Amino acid sequence: MMNDERLNQWIDDACRGDEPAAEAIFRRYSPAVFRMAASLLNNADDPEEVTQDTFVYALRNLSRYDPTRSAFQTWLFTIAISRCRNKRRRKWLTTLPLGWFTRNETRGTAPLRSLEDWLAARGVRRELWAAVQSLSPKLREAVILRFLAGMSYAEIGEAADCGAKAAESRVRTGIAALRKRLAEQGVPQDEWLEAIADM
Repeated sequence: MMNDERLNQWIDDACRGDEPAAEAIFRRYSPAVFRMAASLLNNADDPEEVTQDTFVYALRNLSRYDPTRSAFQTWLFTIAISRCRNKRRRKWLTTLPLGWFTRNETRGTAPLRSLEDWLAARGVRRELWAAVQSLSPKLREAVILRFLAGMSYAEIGEAADCGAKAAESRVRTGIAALRKRLAEQGVPQDEWLEAIADM
């Protein structure tokens, strides 16, 4: 768990132009932003670009971050989601193929691993991931932010600009759609419910 005092010091230092502090923020939060973007986009290069764009904007606008309004990661996800939506609008992307590569937790210090390996290590079945990717963009965002990012409905509502109740509704609708699709494929419910909790 990130220490608030430490994060606040990084932010204060980075606002004053301290590059090591900015680098520390990037190293701490970029893997989560990358994973979220990778879950929403369809191209091996786009999540990397979204992550970079997110941090370029965030680090230039750190003075605008208000810790009384949201957690720092939620603020970053809000920026990243906006950039993911821009990518989707430009490219009309709807699914994430399982053959591309993603970085692991220690970004920049280990080789790329296949997304299939990343999912398998977390017990996420191919059928579940394909089902998540078949959801509409809004439902997919909500489900991914809830289960992959571990965000509350209030945080999802803020990040997705839809409000907490709408966020909860989207997650429930997404889960219902997943349940129906996976039942049609004969995937046991207990297996995918356990898997989605580990996404």
